Amino acid sequence: MKSIVPSLNSSAPSHMKGVHLIGHGGLDQLVYRTDIPTPQPKAGEVLLKVLAAGVNNTDINTRIGWYSKQVTGDTNSGADEGYDQLDASSATWSGSSLKLPIVQGADICGEVIAVGLGVNSERIGERVIVRSMQQSVNSTSDFDCITVGSELNGGFAQYTCALSVEAYAVNTSWSDVELASIPCAYSTAENMLHRAGLKAGERVLITGASGGVGSAAVQLAKRRGAYVIAVAGSAKHDDVKALGADILVARGADLVAAIGTDSVDLVVDLIAGPGWPQLLEVLRRGGRYATAGAIAGPMVELDIRTLYLKDLTFFGCTYQEQVVFDNLVSYIEADEIRPVVAKTYPLEHIHQAQTDFLKKGFTGKLVLIPEA
Repeated sequence: MKSIVPSLNSSAPSHMKGVHLIGHGGLDQLVYRTDIPTPQPKAGEVLLKVLAAGVNNTDINTRIGWYSKQVTGDTNSGADEGYDQLDASSATWSGSSLKLPIVQGADICGEVIAVGLGVNSERIGERVIVRSMQQSVNSTSDFDCITVGSELNGGFAQYTCALSVEAYAVNTSWSDVELASIPCAYSTAENMLHRAGLKAGERVLITGASGGVGSAAVQLAKRRGAYVIAVAGSAKHDDVKALGADILVARGADLVAAIGTDSVDLVVDLIAGPGWPQLLEVLRRGGRYATAGAIAGPMVELDIRTLYLKDLTFFGCTYQEQVVFDNLVSYIEADEIRPVVAKTYPLEHIHQAQTDFLKKGFTGKLVLIPEA
């Protein structure tokens, strides 16, 4: 097996342009730099030239420290909670302090330009996407995992390294920005459907259906043959309908009045917030609830009697089995799904991209493109 270690003979310069997260806080904590040392692949790794990197809630949540239990508001109000008072060890999804500065960016589409020891050099030239939720190297539990852009440097730079086994070559004619829309949002959506066991013919209610994860969930649920009830802002209904939704419900509407009690088999929830109790009302007896987000706020009111009297099952969905990402690659190559890219930005415009992301005035994904 041939292998190489990158050096000055590789196509990568010694330093690169990228964005450093230097602390928890506002956009000022994201610093665009032109002098970040280009990473060198270790044994088992590949060096990627980043072609595109998607914008995700998890990157913003990590920046503002929203994962801390000290923050109780939605993802917008969480940015105003007072960073100097946050416990850094609780301000990340994993419950441990970040090793700053880091390069965020959970979504990566890149080209392999060099390999580390033990990696076949024939991988050079492959266009890949990187699994964003990975198993810890020294894991002692199935649920012990790490993420790109948090525990691992991510895609908000010209170059990044990834484990070769986590960099998936994809045989598709899709654009770089379309591929960069997949790793985080689509794996999150597919994981919820996989964990909750959505079957053909079942009725699924999807909240936040116009966002990156929500729009992915609509497509992936339709691919499984489900009947999709999508909740989104009225102005985005046509967009979500085009993704395959069967029924559209306006954000903030009375769900019980709109679709009736005991009317859905599965709720896929990304919103939570004050309207959360209605989600359990529309679930049938024996129904399932899956969540991987709380855009409208993490604090909800649960009548425990609803949970046990209706025999409901709850799924909290962070850890992903490898089959989830394997499935996504197969769906792409079979042309069974297609992401919606609302807008692209040069990487140096990351402040504007995240500002637009939080305004939620779009359907699908926003994607950053590093300088070539």
